Amino acid sequence: MDWITIVVLVFFAVYASACVLITLVGLPGTWLMVGGALVITLCDPLWSNTPIWGWSAIGVLLGLAICGEILETVAAGLGAKAGGGTKHGMVGAILGSMFGAFIGTIFILIPLVGTLIGAILGAFGGAIVGELSHKNPPGMGDLAKAATGAAIGRVLGILGKAGIAAICFCVLFISPFM
Repeated sequence: MDWITIVVLVFFAVYASACVLITLVGLPGTWLMVGGALVITLCDPLWSNTPIWGWSAIGVLLGLAICGEILETVAAGLGAKAGGGTKHGMVGAILGSMFGAFIGTIFILIPLVGTLIGAILGAFGGAIVGELSHKNPPGMGDLAKAATGAAIGRVLGILGKAGIAAICFCVLFISPFM
């Protein structure tokens, strides 16, 4: 491994660490990490005869990033279901989480945290709206359980996606030495 490859890896380690951290606040850190690795892989022939990462590592990253998105998206719905919610509550939690993240970004003016708060509150509210749209809406206790499950599911989805981002980080820093 030549010196420029080591310098690139050190700078990318800092960048990828930041990508893992911003995933915790709902930003696309995993995708930024995949994009950065792709750019380095494409530019790698400019300074080295041996690539830092092969295309198989980039493919693994892409697959992991897709899994992370699916996990984050469906987690609120699965949380609502675990809380005793119906399919209406699950769909409401997923849609509410997406809508809440967007609204939280705009109206909660705490940088980066607004998106996270909005997504959690959106999952909670979406599960309530979804359950109330059912032709036989549940009682307040069951409604609260489904909404709380949706909010907890959203938090677990974000943590799961951050875990997947950490796995991507590990893949990127183990594969050059294999």
